[in-house]
Amino acid sequence: MRKILIFLAGFMWCQVLSGQQWQTDRGTVVFTSEATFNSFSGTSEYLNGIIDFASNQLDFYLDLNTLRTGIKLRDKHMRDNYLETAKYPYAEFTGSFPELPPTEFSGEIKVAAEGVFKIHGVTKPVLIEGTLIKGSEGNLILKASFDVLLLDYDIVIPKILGYELAELQKIEVNATLEKLKP
Repeated sequence: MRKILIFLAGFMWCQVLSGQQWQTDRGTVVFTSEATFNSFSGTSEYLNGIIDFASNQLDFYLDLNTLRTGIKLRDKHMRDNYLETAKYPYAEFTGSFPELPPTEFSGEIKVAAEGVFKIHGVTKPVLIEGTLIKGSEGNLILKASFDVLLLDYDIVIPKILGYELAELQKIEVNATLEKLKP
């Protein structure tokens, strides 16, 4: 009888924890390059990710081939010559909250996540600050931003006249996460 109670208690605990997992497969990522003579942005609406409050884990990844700048030739050069997406197709952040946010809240709360960001085959530690917003439909909205210094990730900066790229790329994330069903 004791084993059955322990099993049931463990089963119920797992159900509670699994209710703390949130997922997105249609988040938006925008990068902005603000160079002296040339500024542009690129966007993808295919950010995938999960936040697991129970295990305090976050994992978000983006297929870099889905980034679009509005100019097809620039997109091709970005993928082929600089991001080398045939060899390194994904950017990924894996981390945790240094201070776990409450699982029940209303409105919005400031959060920070620390972990590693990987792009172009290089992994670096990062701290990303953002906001979690409780959506009106029971979902979570994540808004975050961070900077990526291209040279830190061995991404060559083009020196072609008329195609200037900033060394520092500003990254903005906006994702609506749905609660995973237990």
